Amino acid sequence: MLGFIAMAVIAGMLVGLSRQINGRLALSTSAMESSFWNHIVGLVFITAVALMTGGLFAGDPWAAPWWAWLGGPIGVIFIAAGSWLIPRIGAARTAMLIIAGQMVSGVVLDLVMGAPGSGIARAAGVALIFAGLWIARTDENA
Repeated sequence: MLGFIAMAVIAGMLVGLSRQINGRLALSTSAMESSFWNHIVGLVFITAVALMTGGLFAGDPWAAPWWAWLGGPIGVIFIAAGSWLIPRIGAARTAMLIIAGQMVSGVVLDLVMGAPGSGIARAAGVALIFAGLWIARTDENA
């Protein structure tokens, strides 16, 4: 379990770093262009890794339901939004708001899908995130 926790924390750190890098690229280009280059470079990278490991085409993507293909467009929106927001509201605030959105949607999905766990603990987690956002607000917004 500790290995999974460490992997999740490292993935979270990489998301923050990626958002910061894309935000910097967006300053030199635009949010949409930065998202475009992010996905092109990512495609080349994942293709190279998959070809080296022999796992590029391991399943039948056409067997997936139609909505399973929405991850790509949603990812583009997520990356473009982060690239646009970071230079305007900062990396920490952008990350906190993204995490808040992820928690809300995660709790809703868990409830809809009937995932095991405490609804009270989930609600408390979301409340703590929003409390952190409120505490971290700037004086100009107080």
